[in-house]
Amino acid sequence: MAKAQGPLVIGVDSSTQSTKALVVDTATGAVLASGQAAHPVTAEHEIDPDHWWQALLAALGQLGHYAGKAEAISVAGQQHGLVTLRADGTPVRPALQWNDVRSAGQCTRLGGELGGPAAWARRVGSVPAPSFTAPKWLWLAENEPESARATAAVRLPHDYLTGRLTGDGTTDRGDASGTGWWAGDDAGYDTEILDHIGLAPALLPRVVKKGEGAGTVRALSGLPLKPGALVAAGTGDNMAAALGLGLAPGQPVLSLGTSGTVYAVSRTRPADETGTVAGFADATDAWLPLACTLNCTLAVDRVAALLGREREDVEPGAGPVLLPFLDGERTPQLPYSSGLLYGLRHDTTGGQVLQAAYDGAVFALLRALDLVLADEASTGGPADAPILLIGGGARGTAWRETVRRLSGRPVQVPRAQELVALGAAAQAAGLLLEQDPAEVARGWRTAEGPAYDAVERDTDALSRMETVLNGADDLLRRNPASGSGDLAR
Repeated sequence: MAKAQGPLVIGVDSSTQSTKALVVDTATGAVLASGQAAHPVTAEHEIDPDHWWQALLAALGQLGHYAGKAEAISVAGQQHGLVTLRADGTPVRPALQWNDVRSAGQCTRLGGELGGPAAWARRVGSVPAPSFTAPKWLWLAENEPESARATAAVRLPHDYLTGRLTGDGTTDRGDASGTGWWAGDDAGYDTEILDHIGLAPALLPRVVKKGEGAGTVRALSGLPLKPGALVAAGTGDNMAAALGLGLAPGQPVLSLGTSGTVYAVSRTRPADETGTVAGFADATDAWLPLACTLNCTLAVDRVAALLGREREDVEPGAGPVLLPFLDGERTPQLPYSSGLLYGLRHDTTGGQVLQAAYDGAVFALLRALDLVLADEASTGGPADAPILLIGGGARGTAWRETVRRLSGRPVQVPRAQELVALGAAAQAAGLLLEQDPAEVARGWRTAEGPAYDAVERDTDALSRMETVLNGADDLLRRNPASGSGDLAR
């Protein structure tokens, strides 16, 4: 067993499906122990927040004696979720998770109010999406007014866990930037937006400043941490992954998980009035323009299951187009859409259909990446910088080769596992050591891994998918529940 060379910290990743905890040596970045516990996953995309806490306790309990030796901890969590608490800290109702899109109608209305999309982008960096917290709160206020009235505190998922560790109400700039009501470091919460959606500023947590901690660990039953250990601000999962990579401006990242994300660190906050790119803050003092798709590895695995094939069992061929929007879609913003398969012929094979599912998922991500990297002066990256491929799908050959073929860029797959938890650990280490957490992560060399050269871009496949998407735009926007042509805009 490796011997620690520096103080120990714990990084936590509380995701949609599970909580993971890592004990990390601050001197080397070596992972000395790990734990994991699953969350219930429901079709309603909501969960009792106490499940997150119990999973955190279970994951920390698997760290053995290391848990009590850690000098600092940080929690990263899924973005955007709406956690409503009573005055005693107990949940009012199950938390609405990020992938809940029941607020699509409220989102559409909000985007057209207060000056429209361009004004929203200027004010908070992003045009509201159904996954954002602001339309979720508006949905709650309109559909469950008794729950809204009973709410004494509104938190994001990572805020909830950090608050239970410290007893205080805090958040960080990265996760706050995904709510739709935070206007930036100097401006803070946008009180006009809060008033417009009927949310009192007093219900929101304090935004922790750079280099500041959220508090210290309380002595709690079942919590194996050392009382008084530092608790860092925590952040959203995407911000933590960027931090875990020690990401420099302009380095593109493509994350292949249940959802797909593309992002890069920028020196300035973007203001994309189309709503494709969210102008998030990162976990330090920069910005993280990001685009997210709902349908990624889970959608492709579902197509493989329908075909009765293994996920790597793909076949080449200029055949069908499959847009795998199985749960609606966020980028492009099509919350009412479903999957679309076009171009079947007698000689089409199951392997070609499966490859078309990979193509469709990667196509949506690369369209968004072009916009993320559009402002080269802000991101500062070279046009041929390799794509860092992360997430559960990054080690799949079919995913990697699809990204190479459709992007025309070199690809690098970092060896480091659990980048969200590692990023949280880097944040905890930065607080403990009083250092820049991104520099800490770069010292851990987390981005190193196998590199793959660029191949010729498959422009024919990209053109076919663009044509089908544009041709089916109206169909994909229809709300099937309405029985008419109600659109998502």
